[in-house]
Formats: sequence, structure tokens, C-alpha cells
Amino acid sequence: QLVLVESGGGLVQAAGSRRLSCVASVRIFSQYSVGWFRQAPGEKREFVASIIRRGSATRYEDSVKGRFTISRDYAKNTVYLQMNRLKPEDTAVYYCAARYVASTEWTYWGQGTQVTVSS
Repeated sequence: QLVLVESGGGLVQAAGSRRLSCVASVRIFSQYSVGWFRQAPGEKREFVASIIRRGSATRYEDSVKGRFTISRDYAKNTVYLQMNRLKPEDTAVYYCAARYVASTEWTYWGQGTQVTVSS
């Protein structure tokens, strides 16, 4: 069974950086695309970034383009979200998710990691 575990959250000052990690319990990159989502208090969960199951094609939500970078390490079965020039409005619980190649649904979710950006 696929289990995703995020880490790397914490408190960071505005304009600072943070790197989140998402470790998968099984080798997933050949069959799953992986995405990062976030949910701020009182808000709906929103898409942040994704990387397709093969190759290196990525997508980003407009507000994070140029500041966040999604990448993966095949050997470590890990997806990263490098967040630079953080803003207070980036404060949220960040989740990673996996979508099987034949699905349009993000089926597997991690437990989330809190990122708080202080002004």
C-alpha cells in the first residue's frame, strides 16, 4: 500500500526558504504523478505544484511560480518542494499527494506538514 509522509515544515520568516520532503513507501515514479497541495485556515485546499510520473514536466500554481520548485530523487523515492522568498500568505498545511497513471483523482495523501511564515 502506498503511504506518503511529509516533513520539513516549521516556522520561517518572510523572505526565507524552506524545503519540504515527501517520502513514498513504495517506488512510485514509474506509475504515479506527485503533487503538493496546501490548505490555509478557513480556506479550501489548493494545488501548489506537481511533477509527472515520468520525465520532468512540472506545473505550478501562479502565485508560487518562480519561488517554489518541485523535484524528485529516484533513489530516495522522495519528492521535494523547495520554497524560496516565502510570504505570510504561504502559511498553510502542506500535503503531498499521488495520482495513479490511469486516474484523474489524487488518490493517496500524506498527513500534512505545517508551514508558518512570519512577517
